Amino acid sequence: MSDEINWEKQALESLLNENLKDKRSERRWRTLWRVIWLGVFLLAIYAIFNPFKSKSSTVLGKHTAVVNIYGEIASNTPSNASDINAALQSAFESPDSVGVIVKINSPGGSPVQAGMIHDEILRLRQEYPKKPLYVVVEEICASGGYYIAVAGEKIYVDKASLVGSIGVIMSGFGFQGLMDKLGVERRVITAGENKDMLDPFVKQNPKNREALQEMINEVHQQFIDVVKQGRGDRLKPNPDLFTGMVWNGARSVELGIADEIGTISHVAKDVIGEKEMVDYSQTENVAERIAKRFGASFGASFGSSLKGIALQ
Repeated sequence: MSDEINWEKQALESLLNENLKDKRSERRWRTLWRVIWLGVFLLAIYAIFNPFKSKSSTVLGKHTAVVNIYGEIASNTPSNASDINAALQSAFESPDSVGVIVKINSPGGSPVQAGMIHDEILRLRQEYPKKPLYVVVEEICASGGYYIAVAGEKIYVDKASLVGSIGVIMSGFGFQGLMDKLGVERRVITAGENKDMLDPFVKQNPKNREALQEMINEVHQQFIDVVKQGRGDRLKPNPDLFTGMVWNGARSVELGIADEIGTISHVAKDVIGEKEMVDYSQTENVAERIAKRFGASFGASFGSSLKGIALQ
């Protein structure tokens, strides 16, 4: 009887010990996850309110400031007006920068984003008249990229760069004929007779087409005016200048849409006079990347037709 009691006592103690271990382990994991979530939260706050993002705060000595514009110019890409303009402001405001180079390798994009960057360059040049701003083109500087480039004092290109494309495009698809063949009927209810003017499944109305053509012609004229204001008498007469044509760098210099053949190091050292360069382009830090991924996963846990007008 005594042995049976001792066995039951030992079994009960063992069960209690195992239960205690499980609870301790659970508390440790719960504490660890709390620490992780707190870390993510603090990183997100740091990414949003980080006061040390300006590269000018860590720079010592005179230098040439560089701002990169790469790829498509659009609100949801690295080459968006908000980030580019912030970089330009930091570059001009830095007491150590003696000049600014905007390095462009872009096929174009949003006329709105390009226009905002163009206007900010002009504003900063007026506010800081002693700091020159030059544009250096790599492979391509077309449409929206060129819209930005004409705001600089001079444009430097490689002899094989692609430059120009002063035009506007608005594109889409029309599936109405295909639907007729398949016997599919499109049913659309609108309030406003022109609300479906971009619907690819509805036959295009000549009146709507005329209105859209007029709209992009106005944007095209805005582009032409900006180029003429920026380049002035340097532009050479050419019937294809504003038709969306693209030229290589050597030919663009002949036409006056660019100024000289030159690399970024040449412009920094020989034109601005300061070979040391500092990149002011806005880049995501580790905290921002984590915060964005956290935000995406958090949103996922709960829950393209026509892109629009583009400078091309």
